[in-house]
Amino acid sequence: MQEKNLVIIPTYNEKENAEKIVRKVFSLEEPFDILVVDDGSPDGTAEIIRRLMKEFPDRLHLMERKGKMGLGTAYMDGFRWGLAHTYTYLTEMDADFSHNPDDLPRLVESCRNRADVSIGSRYSKGVSVINWPIGRVIMSWFASAFVRTVLNMPVYDCTAGFICYHRRVLESIDFGWIRMKGYGFQISMKYYAYKLGFRVAEVPIIFVDRTEGTSKMSSGIFGEAFWGVLRLRLSRIPGKK
Repeated sequence: MQEKNLVIIPTYNEKENAEKIVRKVFSLEEPFDILVVDDGSPDGTAEIIRRLMKEFPDRLHLMERKGKMGLGTAYMDGFRWGLAHTYTYLTEMDADFSHNPDDLPRLVESCRNRADVSIGSRYSKGVSVINWPIGRVIMSWFASAFVRTVLNMPVYDCTAGFICYHRRVLESIDFGWIRMKGYGFQISMKYYAYKLGFRVAEVPIIFVDRTEGTSKMSSGIFGEAFWGVLRLRLSRIPGKK
């Protein structure tokens, strides 16, 4: 199978960033295709992507969903689409430039060389976060420490959302196992990959908080992740396919 790279970008009201992120990814020397999963953005994000698809007909793709259905389901739908279209490496990335597209080749290269899952990590080399209030940095760092301790998983950035998966990982995880649909989804995916014996590596990145658009973070998302981690620790891990 010829190697192909896909970047999955979930969007909701990202008109300020949509065109810029697409053009930046396509400017990279290493070729990446993009799948935008838009949850019915009322600000016209999908219209922007449809216009760009005329310019990039073979590389830019759009999945439109009816309303906000959750970050986790957006990625799972994107994974299913990417697997069906025979992509080798499938990478999650935010639309708001908090994840630097220049790091995409580094994540893929890590998977080529030594890993099955490659995490763009904010905490593997200290703390590498820009523009966050100190309270949010502390909360995020301790959240990852809590997850790492409860799940006994050797990952410093357990809640990271900038991740490259080799297709064999996604083929081995039954998405029906995933109960958390918000940011807890990211924890579940790493945990199942690790427990199934896949090699998980962290690639240090610098995370820069969004400068345009509105953050989707909420206290409910953190609450789901907290209780979900405890349930995840007590759950039985299905055997590898």
